[in-house]
Amino acid sequence: METNEVSLHRLYVWKYVEKSGCWLTNDEIAKGANVALRTARSHSKALSDLGLFDRAEIFPAHRFKMSDKAAARNQGYLQRLQQAAEVVGLEF
Repeated sequence: METNEVSLHRLYVWKYVEKSGCWLTNDEIAKGANVALRTARSHSKALSDLGLFDRAEIFPAHRFKMSDKAAARNQGYLQRLQQAAEVVGLEF
């Protein structure tokens, strides 16, 4: 499910995972994106459900990375994130 608005926290999570290029736990995402663990968990799951992140369901912590197929899976939402990041001047 998509929404018209993109939150800053979702941008932080998306951009951090995109820039890392590797598998990350929610704890690592929270620390790197400077958001709460609960926020990282929520947004990493949502971005995975939208097809932008790949998810490895490994016990005890799922891991996420930017999908190589993100543009093919959900180009519209990926472009929305990119435009929002540009508008707010988000860079890491």
